[in-house]
Amino acid sequence: MTVVLLGGTMAAAKLSETRRPDALSRHLGTIPMQIEGWNGSPIPGPSEAEESKLLATEELSRVYRGGNQILDLWIAYYAEQKAGESMHSPKNCLPGAGWEAVDYGFVEVPIEGHPPVSVNRYLVEKGAQKLQVLYWYQSKQRIVASEYTGKGFLVWDSILGRSTGASLVRLTMPDRPGAVDEEIRFASKIVPAVDACLRRVQN
Repeated sequence: MTVVLLGGTMAAAKLSETRRPDALSRHLGTIPMQIEGWNGSPIPGPSEAEESKLLATEELSRVYRGGNQILDLWIAYYAEQKAGESMHSPKNCLPGAGWEAVDYGFVEVPIEGHPPVSVNRYLVEKGAQKLQVLYWYQSKQRIVASEYTGKGFLVWDSILGRSTGASLVRLTMPDRPGAVDEEIRFASKIVPAVDACLRRVQN
């Protein structure tokens, strides 16, 4: 199995050298500012030092406010992924910023007209602060929660000559009763909004 996976990775890497990056159909900035009673506004994105590590093709950072609650949305899009490379996982980035995971699992996000999708849920803390974090990897072909599953699909898509462009979507909200449910409702609207940016507009 290891030999087969290694061979597939090497073949995918060779094929990816000749593939053109896959541009977005719509910029991430076209994602609505008003979603489910939340009003969005832009916030500063990663610093230059962070950008040099992320290497994202396009990035979106917003804070959404609803009543006295806030919810952060962050999306990084990569027009081309290559075998052996991967996006920076929040599972690794958050601890690097001083946040410690105290609980984690998966939640189901309902999507109108489609089966629900499974996404990561992390409860992280730093000092007295606690955040509920949802995140997932979204491409034209699918939505996955697992980084390892995503890498497997990357090899498979490369071998088949499919697009390897994909996005990392992350929602962050202060922990409180009902916070995860709020994030799930928000995510159910974000998934199709990101999908509209990924897919080619039909004439």
